[in-house]
Amino acid sequence: MTRLLNGISWVGLAVVGLAVSACGKTDTKPEATTDQKPATPAKADDSTRFKGQTLNLLTWEGYADPKFTKGFEEKYGVTVKGTYFGSSDELVAKLKSSPGVYDVVSPSSDVAYSLVQGGLIEPIDTSKISSFNDLAKEIRDMDDAKKGDKLYGIPFTWGPDYLIYDANVVKEEPKSWKVFYDPQYKGKVSLWDDISNIYLVGQIMGLDKDKPEALYNMTEEQLAEAKKKLVELKPQVRKYWATAGELNDLFKNKEVVLAVGWPLTVGTLNKEGMNLKGVVPEEGATGWIDRLMIPSSSKNKELATLYLDYVTQPKAQALVMDATGGYCVANSKASEHLAEDYKKSPCVTEAANYFKRLNFWRYAKDRKRYNEVWNEIKSAQ
Repeated sequence: MTRLLNGISWVGLAVVGLAVSACGKTDTKPEATTDQKPATPAKADDSTRFKGQTLNLLTWEGYADPKFTKGFEEKYGVTVKGTYFGSSDELVAKLKSSPGVYDVVSPSSDVAYSLVQGGLIEPIDTSKISSFNDLAKEIRDMDDAKKGDKLYGIPFTWGPDYLIYDANVVKEEPKSWKVFYDPQYKGKVSLWDDISNIYLVGQIMGLDKDKPEALYNMTEEQLAEAKKKLVELKPQVRKYWATAGELNDLFKNKEVVLAVGWPLTVGTLNKEGMNLKGVVPEEGATGWIDRLMIPSSSKNKELATLYLDYVTQPKAQALVMDATGGYCVANSKASEHLAEDYKKSPCVTEAANYFKRLNFWRYAKDRKRYNEVWNEIKSAQ
């Protein structure tokens, strides 16, 4: 996600940042990845036959960072160019309107399914992904990236949409999302400008206790109730944030003390001396998984497959975590190459617990209706 622009969802691997909050990065950096080997023996001319080509990525901001793309560029003599999007809906629109432009996309788990089922994505030959079996099984095998017996996407990063609070002001750890409605925090709450707030209220309503998918298939009556609760919350909300930088500023300027956010914010601001903490409330939290997929219209599918192989290997994944400020990554072996502080991240130490507690975004059949409801909430007086 990133959610670097917007600001960032089970087990096996990785690394987040509830705890990144408490740890500043050390000077120890993951090593460059130019010595990594592809899953299958490289063809003799792999290092030269792609020379001069450009691999175009359509990604969340931060997912084309030179920290982890440079080694790939040097290995194959190519250029990796990133085009960023700010929301899942924007990704879908850009991909559909520009066939043949993009070679790799990074959809989140809420729209990956529709891209696959819509024929916009190429199946992945997993025998060419050397670290495939090291990627967290719980997110690797989800249905959103499958069609028939074929796999169309592999997990890249993941993380929680958890509750962030300023521990210097909120002295007791919030146990419930209902803290957002506490009168003492009127005007001190910030929500992401996204339909995921409807999922959040669905959790407060307990809709997903027995059926996790219920959050993404709410009835009209349930949507109306969620709308009512989110409109009631509006006086508490200082601002709906659109980017991670915007949320950072809201906390730094003491404009808010509670928010929905990602580990990126906690990790970034605590390095600057703040005392933010992240928590998964008793109702649970949603989470996201960002996948790597190859569009059917890509003109560089071979190079794109080599890229997927490269950036899912342990050293590259460690660099991804470093570049994104602490996003969980899909390859658990990345921890062997992480700076010491990142090894303490809950992504590493509590990944199994997260995978159990997070309700990861799923395909919402009537996503259009969710967007309509969210816009109605924002415009309500």
